[in-house]
Amino acid sequence: MAFWTQLGLLLWKNFTYRRRQTFQLLIEVAWPLFIFFILISVRLSYPPYEQHECHFPNKAMPSAGTLPWIQGIICNANNPCFRYPTPGESPGIVGNFNASIVSRLFSDAKRLLLYSQQDTSIKDVQKVLGKLRKFGNSSGSDLKLRDFLVDNETFSDFLHHNVSMPSSAVEELLDAEVNLQQV
Repeated sequence: MAFWTQLGLLLWKNFTYRRRQTFQLLIEVAWPLFIFFILISVRLSYPPYEQHECHFPNKAMPSAGTLPWIQGIICNANNPCFRYPTPGESPGIVGNFNASIVSRLFSDAKRLLLYSQQDTSIKDVQKVLGKLRKFGNSSGSDLKLRDFLVDNETFSDFLHHNVSMPSSAVEELLDAEVNLQQV
């Protein structure tokens, strides 16, 4: 049997069946139309609102290392949505936590522990601890938050663009005094 003959017989059978079952035909046509009209009424009563594009801070997976993974969880616990692209959103960059204070602290500690066999490193640690004690005891030290940032750190850009803080407020925040004893 040829394809067109079989298709014609199948369409004729379907037409005959639909003509004999008029109530079923009406239900099959009316039910999708009814659902479609419900969708139209919902769309007209609740019009869509304009939402800016959303950029989320990147979060490292456990395979990137324990420290970036924990930092991604803690630093982005509230899952903020930013209007502009975040640092580290470029392809191939695992995390933008490499320049953070915690990462630098861990890398310095790792370097210190790995190379502690050398005699000079223990002396250097003792020098640093002595200077920190002397520095902590001095009451006239006025440290600003800006002093703790690396020269090319993008904290001010992050606050200005992503949190939408005005430049004057960012500068005021960076010039805030830090009390080391409270820290």
